[in-house]
Amino acid sequence: MNVPLHRDIPRIHGPLPGPRAAKWLSRDAAVMSPSYTRTYPLVVRRARMAMVEDFDGNRFLDFTAGIAVTNAGHSHPVVVRAIRRQAGRLIHMSGTDFYYTPQVRLAERLARIAPGDGPKRVFFTNSGAEAIEAALKLSRYHTGRSRVVAFYKAFHGRTYGALALSASKPVHRRGFSPLVPEVQHARYGDLESVLHLMHSTCPPDETAAIFVEPIQGEGGYVVPPPDFLPGLRRFCDEHGILLVLDEIQAGMGRTGKLFACEHWGVTPDIMCLAKGIANGLPLGAIVAKADVMDWPPGSHASTFGGNPVACAAALATLDLAERRYLRNAEERGQQLRDGLTSFMNNYAFIKDVRGLGLMIGMEVHQEGQPDPDIRDRIIEEAFHRGLLLLPCGASTVRFCPPLCLTAEQVDIGLGIVAQALTAAAPKVHASIGIPLASRS
Repeated sequence: MNVPLHRDIPRIHGPLPGPRAAKWLSRDAAVMSPSYTRTYPLVVRRARMAMVEDFDGNRFLDFTAGIAVTNAGHSHPVVVRAIRRQAGRLIHMSGTDFYYTPQVRLAERLARIAPGDGPKRVFFTNSGAEAIEAALKLSRYHTGRSRVVAFYKAFHGRTYGALALSASKPVHRRGFSPLVPEVQHARYGDLESVLHLMHSTCPPDETAAIFVEPIQGEGGYVVPPPDFLPGLRRFCDEHGILLVLDEIQAGMGRTGKLFACEHWGVTPDIMCLAKGIANGLPLGAIVAKADVMDWPPGSHASTFGGNPVACAAALATLDLAERRYLRNAEERGQQLRDGLTSFMNNYAFIKDVRGLGLMIGMEVHQEGQPDPDIRDRIIEEAFHRGLLLLPCGASTVRFCPPLCLTAEQVDIGLGIVAQALTAAAPKVHASIGIPLASRS
C-alpha cells in the first residue's frame, strides 16, 4: 500500500476483526478491566490526521477523534515536533512544587483567550473529571456554600464528585452510592426547571454553583435553546451563584469557536477544559476569574497536572486551532450537517440532526421512541465499511471528527453513512411496516 495514510481513503481487506487484531482482542480480554465500553473491535496500529490503520492494514476514516480529543488530527506533525522538542528538554518536574516555562506560557494563553475581560487564573489537571472535581471544590470554597445544581442527561466524569453531577446513564451510578451529597438536577434547556428547583429543594443563598455543558455531549449532542445559557448567567449574577461551564467536549474549537459558550456570548465564572486541549496527551484545566480562584496554597494540587510535555502539545494545538481549524470546523460542520439532514427525506427513523461546527448528533427513533438498536446497527455497518463513529445519548450517532477534516473526507463519510443507513433500513422498516421514505 503506497498511499500515505493521511491521504488515503477507507480500505477494508476482509472480515473485521482481521486475524492480527483478533489476537490482540484475546490478549486484551484476559487482562483489561471489564468496565471499558468498546463499541466495535478496532485495534489501532497507527493514525494520522483523520485516518486510522489497524493491525491488519485496514484503513478507516475517523469521525470520532478519540472521543473529540485529537482536534488537530492524529499525530499532527506540528504537535509531534512540539512534543519531541519538549521531551528532549524536560519531561516532568511537578508544577505543584516547582516552576517551568511551558506551564506558565499555557496558563497565560488560556487566561488571555478564555471568555471575559478581567484577570483569570488557571489550575491544571490530568483529565476532564479532575477539572470538574477541582471546579467543585473551588466553588464550595469560594462561596462558602454547599449545594450545587447540575442537569439531567449531563455527563461530567466518573470520579465521585463528577459522578454526583452526572445524570446521563444508570450504569454510571449503579453500585457506587453514596455519592457526593447536596447535588440537585434540573432539566437541561429549561430555565423554569431551574427556578422550580431553587424554590423547592435548593435555596439560592445556599447554592455554590450551577454546572452546565454549553452543548450536552454524552447526553446526546443536545444544543440548548438560545435563551438558556444567558438566562443561567443572569440568574447566577442575581443570587451570587458561580456559573461553571463544562467545555471539556465542546471547547477548543470543536464548534467553530474556541469555546462553545461564545455562540451565546456567555462568560463563565469557572470553565473546565480537557479532551482536545493537548491533542491526545493527558491534560485538563480550570480557568477561573482571578477573584474566584482564591483558595490558599496546599488546598488543591496535582503531581502531573500541567506536565511540561502536555503543555507544549497544548500550545501547538492552540496555534493550529486559531490559525487553521476554527473556520474549517464551521465550514466542514455545515457540509456534514447538510448532508446528514438530507438523509431525513429517505430514512423515516432519523428523528433529528443537530449540532454546531463538528459536534453533530443524528438521533434515530422507531415508532416515536429512541431506539439504540437502530443506532448501534448504523455504527456497526459504518465500521465494516471503513468509517468510525460513536454513540451518545439514548439513540444518537455522534459525529466528532478531527477539525482538519477535508471537504472530500466529509463526502466520503456521508457516502458510507448512506450505505450504513440503507443496510440498517430493511430490518427497521420490516419491523415497523412502513415505506422507506415515509415520515410521521
